[in-house]
Amino acid sequence: MKLASLKSGRDGKLVVVSKDLTRYTDAGRIAPTLQAALDNWAEAGPQLETLSQSLEVGAVPVERFHERECASPLPRAFQWADGSAYVNHVELVRKARGAAMPETFWTDPLMYQGGSDAFLGPRDDIEMANDQDWGIDMEAEVAVIVDDVPMGASPDVAASKIRLIMLVNDVSLRGLIPGELAKGFGFFQSKPSSAFSPVAVTPSELGEAWKDNKLHLPMLVGLNGEAFGRANAGVDMTFDFGQIIAHAAKTRPLGAGAIIGSGTVSNKLNDGPGKPVSEGGAGYSCIAEIRMIETIEGGAPKTPFMKYDDHVTIEMKDADGHSIFGRIAQTVKPYHG
Repeated sequence: MKLASLKSGRDGKLVVVSKDLTRYTDAGRIAPTLQAALDNWAEAGPQLETLSQSLEVGAVPVERFHERECASPLPRAFQWADGSAYVNHVELVRKARGAAMPETFWTDPLMYQGGSDAFLGPRDDIEMANDQDWGIDMEAEVAVIVDDVPMGASPDVAASKIRLIMLVNDVSLRGLIPGELAKGFGFFQSKPSSAFSPVAVTPSELGEAWKDNKLHLPMLVGLNGEAFGRANAGVDMTFDFGQIIAHAAKTRPLGAGAIIGSGTVSNKLNDGPGKPVSEGGAGYSCIAEIRMIETIEGGAPKTPFMKYDDHVTIEMKDADGHSIFGRIAQTVKPYHG
């Protein structure tokens, strides 16, 4: 099943989308919004599945589906917590600045709590008041939406609470991160609004690609029309989603509709840094990573962060080359208030 929220008010209008992303049908008689469906998933989930089946056989009224009309599946959420499951990414960040990585990073996930009151739509511009000093970067990730998760849940119990899966562009302002971390109190200004894929899908929709609580498909990232990344999200993922969710729920319950991210998808190459797509490698899911490798290999970064009018795309395709979640496609633009 594939669900989307068309832009309407603050929380969108819930629709069920066809598997090929060409048609949708209104789900308002079941739940007006995705959050409302998640609040009552035991009843709403099966009804939405039935509606999805009816959509596929042409038994319900349909409209043409346009990704540009979508908000993020949850236009705002009660919780957005982003992990760092790909420790290769963390290791490169620290190595680039000459810092050793604690061994605990391999056994205890990193996580930050992001702003969730105003997500961007998948085709919305990334509006910034400064494109010179803030170091605008994309981060292509996988995210899951959970049902209620009890405090102290085991990884297995946590994984059983996954209801939907989607992609995310976790926008980062690299130029602001060092100053914030130096205060010892974590991210805030350096993590502006994120954008999620046009549709969110149930685990069953992914078939064999969803295995061991990981999504085993390449994350296709484009920058200004050129292939930038195709790292496989199921490879080099140190912590699976069951472990990440359990980490988030260690000291608190998670409410239905909480979003948990994987962190930047990152692949190694023969136990070393990956190579650009142009050189036959898997490339990167953020600009910071190629800059880290440039620093490690040449002493200084060469690839610039994003500037006004730069364009990023994030997508994932199935084995037949069909888009699963739709495409995140965003352009950096000046903020005018």
